[in-house]
Amino acid sequence: MKAWRRGGSGVALCGPWLCPGTPLKAASPHGPAFVWWILVALCQLGPAGAANLTIAVVLPERNTTYPWAWPRVAPAIRLAVRKVNARPDLLPGYTVQLVFGTSEDDHGVCSDILAPMSAVDLQMSANPDLFVGPGCVYTAAPVARFTRHWGLPLVTAGAEAVGFANKASEYALTTRTGPSHGKLGEFAAYLNQHFNWTRHAMLLYWDNKNDDRPCFFAVEGLYLRLPALMNMTMEDIPFLGANYTALIRDIKRKARIVFVCCAPDIFRELMVHAHREGLAAGEYSFLYIDLFGASLQGSTFPDRQLPWRRGDGNDTVAREAYKAVMIITYAEPTNPEYRPFLQEVKEGAQAQFNFTMEDGLKNFIAAAFHDGVMLYAQAASEMLEQEGSFSNATLTTRQMQNRTFYGVTGTLKIDESGDREMDFSLWDMNPTEGEFEIVATYNGITKKIKMVPGKDIHWPGNGIPRDVPFCGFENTNPACQKASFSLLEILSLTMTLVLSVIIVTAFFVYRKLKLEKELASELWRVQWEDVQSSNLEKNLRSMGSKLTLSLRGSNYGSLLTTEGQFQVYAKTAYYKGNLVAVKHVNRKRIDLTRKVLFELKHMRDVQNKHLTRFIGACIDPPNICILTEYCTRGSLQDILENESITLDWMFRYSLTSDIVKGMLFLHNSVISYHGNLKSSNCVVDSRFVLKITDYGLESFRQAPETDDSHALFAKKLWTAPELLRMESNPFLGTQKGDVYSFGIILQEIALRNSVFYVEGMDLSPKEIIERVKSSERPPFRPSVNLPSNLEEVVLLMQRCWAEDPQERPDFHHIKGMLRKFDRGNSCNLLDTLLSRMEQYANNLEELVEERTQAYLEEKRKAEALLYQILPHSVAEQLKRGETVQAEAFDSVTIYFSDIVGFTALSAESTPMQVVALLNDLYTCFDAIIDNFDVYKVETIGDAYMVVSGLPVRNGRLHAREISRMSLALLETVRNFKIRHRPDQQLKLRIGIHSGPVCAGVVGLKMPRYCLFGDTVNTASRMESNGEALKIHLSGTTKSILEEFGCFDLELRGDVEMKGKGKLRTYWLLGERVSSTRG
Repeated sequence: MKAWRRGGSGVALCGPWLCPGTPLKAASPHGPAFVWWILVALCQLGPAGAANLTIAVVLPERNTTYPWAWPRVAPAIRLAVRKVNARPDLLPGYTVQLVFGTSEDDHGVCSDILAPMSAVDLQMSANPDLFVGPGCVYTAAPVARFTRHWGLPLVTAGAEAVGFANKASEYALTTRTGPSHGKLGEFAAYLNQHFNWTRHAMLLYWDNKNDDRPCFFAVEGLYLRLPALMNMTMEDIPFLGANYTALIRDIKRKARIVFVCCAPDIFRELMVHAHREGLAAGEYSFLYIDLFGASLQGSTFPDRQLPWRRGDGNDTVAREAYKAVMIITYAEPTNPEYRPFLQEVKEGAQAQFNFTMEDGLKNFIAAAFHDGVMLYAQAASEMLEQEGSFSNATLTTRQMQNRTFYGVTGTLKIDESGDREMDFSLWDMNPTEGEFEIVATYNGITKKIKMVPGKDIHWPGNGIPRDVPFCGFENTNPACQKASFSLLEILSLTMTLVLSVIIVTAFFVYRKLKLEKELASELWRVQWEDVQSSNLEKNLRSMGSKLTLSLRGSNYGSLLTTEGQFQVYAKTAYYKGNLVAVKHVNRKRIDLTRKVLFELKHMRDVQNKHLTRFIGACIDPPNICILTEYCTRGSLQDILENESITLDWMFRYSLTSDIVKGMLFLHNSVISYHGNLKSSNCVVDSRFVLKITDYGLESFRQAPETDDSHALFAKKLWTAPELLRMESNPFLGTQKGDVYSFGIILQEIALRNSVFYVEGMDLSPKEIIERVKSSERPPFRPSVNLPSNLEEVVLLMQRCWAEDPQERPDFHHIKGMLRKFDRGNSCNLLDTLLSRMEQYANNLEELVEERTQAYLEEKRKAEALLYQILPHSVAEQLKRGETVQAEAFDSVTIYFSDIVGFTALSAESTPMQVVALLNDLYTCFDAIIDNFDVYKVETIGDAYMVVSGLPVRNGRLHAREISRMSLALLETVRNFKIRHRPDQQLKLRIGIHSGPVCAGVVGLKMPRYCLFGDTVNTASRMESNGEALKIHLSGTTKSILEEFGCFDLELRGDVEMKGKGKLRTYWLLGERVSSTRG
């Protein structure tokens, strides 16, 4: 029970050891220097007398989209430092250490202001011998100029711009061990020479002057190197926007060989337009500069090596267009050391930064930084051996130039300008598989292009295109200009016309054959075994029968059917890894007649952003079903019935407009009509776009039900009266019937009441249907009580549900009327989307406020609990994330007490009575000690430990505070009543001792603020050798109390104590009232 007394007299040290790897802040990131640098060195001391070689690293600290971001590069650089420190042949007598400064601003963007300020701060505070980084062009330029001024070498695997090759003046001390765009230009020159493109090319690049302008600097290498090396003329066209028509027009007029640099999605859109304008047939060649292979990564786009695929309606066109595309990337190293190195770097990034590095060419940059540090270490070692010092940055930099070095990226050669000779890969698409593969590689050291064995470049025109057309871009070749036609030309023209007729005829025959092939291919067919059921429906049913739209993005089923007055979720399943909606068809079998095949083909062909996409159909009995796109935010009916969602009229207009756009497209398509339009068949996707579902496939629709169930009539509330009156229901529909259904939906949107709401009447669905069919005058319709400013909306409803179908407007006119209603609002797509998101944000505000208040309350409770466990000053340190170091205190006073006879009392009491006794006693004690400058350390059983003089020092007052507290506790105990033994006197035994201790936080789980030292043991002995209802003092405490002159003390005599021998001790009898109390 008192194991803490057995700790001996030794002093324990608490807190972590400080090693060179401990991060240290040079300045707050918000301070005047704007730099946060971290000292990162090995937790090992070098040999006695060893000097430090400091490497200053300036890179982006957090934004991992940069290939040279610190979380990506740090493990590689640290690995290089460990290698250098471990090898006796590298920098003997020196220990390499790192200091770090960020080059990015608060927005995570490379800053040409912050980076040089970080470099200056590091130079002034750490006096480094080498700078590593930055990577971004605009940040590397000023830092490189500063290092040139300071006479310090700079090594980087970034800074790719051509300008850094200027080693004559401002970048004389810069060495690039990574890629550079001048080498890209050299590769392009050899590539053009390989394909006999020697006269003209176009450079088309995306250029946003507000960012790092990566494409501007990339094509700069081609713009400067191709004319210099091949005397080619270059046409450069920057663009920033989506005017692809103008770009295609410029390409037609000015080039046949086009180098393009832009984002993958933009390039795909450009190629789709190029294909539509006939630029992908073989006369043009597009070389896409995608140096890090972003378009080829499966983590970024749907499929690896399929940069044309997005899963949308343009995939087929894009695949054809990409036949005219070749992609240029950096070559990934193939040496055996590279893969194990990358694995070690990835593990380091995960362990040191909790960052998961993806596979890809970006990882080459980390390896290049590693090789840069190793290259410098070798060059500095050679200078140390030759000159006795590596302080001459010019000589050390020259030592790294014009040399070959073997690193983790294989053999790398640094040219006479200090730039690495880069290797590149050329990718081309296999037209059969649609997959891009490497067809050629370029070796920067040998300056040779090598074709990959077994791989061929597939030219869409069955040959390499010319860089300049035979007749020239403006048809200026005299050979193409003749004043009259010769007999041969006339015959050729005639044959051309005849051939054209044959081709047109063949085209129609081909289309016919293609159509038959498509019908026979059954691309729509889904095998039931490929449909994997999901637990989504089961989970939702367990949550209730009504679908509620989640404000955080619902994963609920999007298709609904109605049974009684309750909504039942449509089934969902996984098909080819995607969650889809499954609608089961209640038919025994589906006969694949030609009519059914055409219906299925039309469903695949009809695609619009306001129609749910048809995935396929399964016709295997008994699992006949239709698979469609799954929309995550539920149906329009759900949104309208969810009272927690606020819908202003702008949002309602937007939803209505989406319905009109979808129906207008459907009516103009081969499907022609919907036939079952209702609010539950209008679903909302994750981008808040409303889509229409359950259209088409007449042959799959269920036969009309003949019972008189509530559910049957509820389904018909949107059906036009002329269709309700049909005896032989073809369960089809008409365009005018769809307009009637739209009118009913519009009434739902306007009033946000139940479907076919009639004010003051409580009618069942059957009664409503009977009255609609009965041809009443006026016709029976829903209520339309709306404000006067919405009179036009009311008129539109009434026109849509007019009794005479011919009086109903079509959706083209409805779209025009809606545009007039909403003319005060912007039709901009972004504005509409933002307005929709604003609706959800407004509904979230109240929830966020509630959660914030709950969080603050829990935070307050947690802090209160923390303050009860640890001293206030220590708790504040932990809250700030600071490490609580063990601290020595020269003089404190420690109080120990226990209850005499507690063991016997416990044996005679029940456990609950013992707990109640201790709780009453210590609650009383805790209330008393709050009046004194003391800190309660702990209670163990009947033992009570208090200290004064720490963690906040109070001079010599600690002895006085403990003595006064002891007297107060003793007085309280004399009057304390034991609940289950009110007549028994509780006997408290107190011991006090003063002296030095060491205090600190021990442990991570349930941390404790502990005291260590011989003073603790002596105080414990004073208590154990004391007497009941008396305060036992040591001679040290007595000496301090005499300074105050207000305490009554009595000599007890010499007492034999275990482990201490004889000690002279005293009794504390009380405090004189007349004394001045401080």
